[in-house]
Amino acid sequence: MWIGASLDDLRDFPEAVRARAGNELHRVQMGLAPTDWRPISTVGPGVREIRITTGTEGGRVAHRVLYVARFEEAVYVLHAFQKTTRATARRHIRIARGRYRIMSRVRGDR
Repeated sequence: MWIGASLDDLRDFPEAVRARAGNELHRVQMGLAPTDWRPISTVGPGVREIRITTGTEGGRVAHRVLYVARFEEAVYVLHAFQKTTRATARRHIRIARGRYRIMSRVRGDR
């Protein structure tokens, strides 16, 4: 389930990156782990980050997809963005946290 503008965020990715992100999200839907991921507990419990890196050593480009898959009914995609620095920008964390709260309200969590 796409939360907020997360689908539009993903659609802004280059075609090849979109395809990889789609394949990784399909793995998650099938109960498998993405090929490259890490937990992002600063956003909320159960949030994970799919990491997609393209390019060569001299020109790497990093894209991220933040999602929650700890609930049986759906995979919730919170945010998708291109990383421009080594650390995840506070702006992206803030967006994902806000969408996490939206997801919680949609689910009826307290």
